[in-house]
Amino acid sequence: MSALFSVICYSSKRLKDGTSPLMMRITKDRERKYSGIGISVDPQFWDFKKNQPKRNCPNRAYIMQIIRNKESEIQKRIFALDIQGDYSIEEILATPSPSVHTARVEDFYRELIEDYQRQGKTGNSLVYTDSLRSLRSYCQGNLNFRFKDITPKWCAYYEKWLRDKGCKETTISVLFRTLRSVFNKAIKANMAEQKDYPFHDFLISKFDTSTKKRALSKTDVMKILEADLTDTREYVRLSRDLFTFSYLCGGINFVDMAYLKPENIENGRLSYIRQKTGKRINVTLCSKAAQIIQNYSRHNGEYLFPILHMNKHVTPIQCHNRIHKMLSKVNSNLQYISHRLGIEAHLTTYVARHSFATVLKKSGVNVALISEVLGHSDISTTQIYLDSFENSQIDEAMKNLL
Repeated sequence: MSALFSVICYSSKRLKDGTSPLMMRITKDRERKYSGIGISVDPQFWDFKKNQPKRNCPNRAYIMQIIRNKESEIQKRIFALDIQGDYSIEEILATPSPSVHTARVEDFYRELIEDYQRQGKTGNSLVYTDSLRSLRSYCQGNLNFRFKDITPKWCAYYEKWLRDKGCKETTISVLFRTLRSVFNKAIKANMAEQKDYPFHDFLISKFDTSTKKRALSKTDVMKILEADLTDTREYVRLSRDLFTFSYLCGGINFVDMAYLKPENIENGRLSYIRQKTGKRINVTLCSKAAQIIQNYSRHNGEYLFPILHMNKHVTPIQCHNRIHKMLSKVNSNLQYISHRLGIEAHLTTYVARHSFATVLKKSGVNVALISEVLGHSDISTTQIYLDSFENSQIDEAMKNLL
């Protein structure tokens, strides 16, 4: 008897983020077994009659693609076993690991994306998904190739295709850096060989990813902090408050502000774990920053700022989408504020981060404390560097902010 299979939402099991895993249910000879497919969904977005995500399910297209790929894989396996004769469910599930000679680039990409999804690292999964989508478009949907096929010449053609599409230098750099990261991971997993590594000859460092100066002068920063915005909408005032809070609290970025909770305030200090690097940051909380927090205490939510809602934004993808949407609105409001105040700068929350570093540098603060903010494109390096200093040194430096 041939095996029957379907993908179900295993709602009896809940993960830490409130979602339930999607499982492949296989039945043969009155025996039934389940195997995870690497992704999970909130049961409220799953149609249990049709065994598929509802139309309003976040990332529905992506989830459906994963399901179809898994169903196709199982179907091919069962078909091959049917030809051989009798077999067990264990034989269906026991798939041989691909070798370095047979591993497809697309399959390895999907493994990485699914792994990031399981870990709740939504940002990482989306970066790799964007890279895979770009490769699929470049190859016109035919991703049936191996890592050894990615040669320096192949990379040059891919670069030309991206430029012909009008992609910006930073976008091209990100796509190639992601591809390089995947190749490195494939080598580590024995899915690719070091001798086929193309990025010794095709240098990604050639891409010009330098950006215009983002920092404001202390004078312009003070204009924003002291501006009378009582006649503006609540969201405009929230945007200014978030900019101010970031500037006064070590350049904390928007994502980390979104996740701040009351327990992050300890003895007049702000202590939190960076979402991006996993490093703990501990800075003094000045009176103005403390007042901003107090202004939003009326919301009585789980978070310090009205960005996320504990009942509406439960899964990592829901939180990611909400933060992305709010960041866009906040940056739009900051642009309105800059025009209103006559500040000739493209004002965003990230400008607060750069301004924090620049104002301290111009105030004569130890360059070792802040230089990497201006000298490295990877800002997380600076946060790691800051973490090595005594709190008293950072506290003394931050007295120059106002």
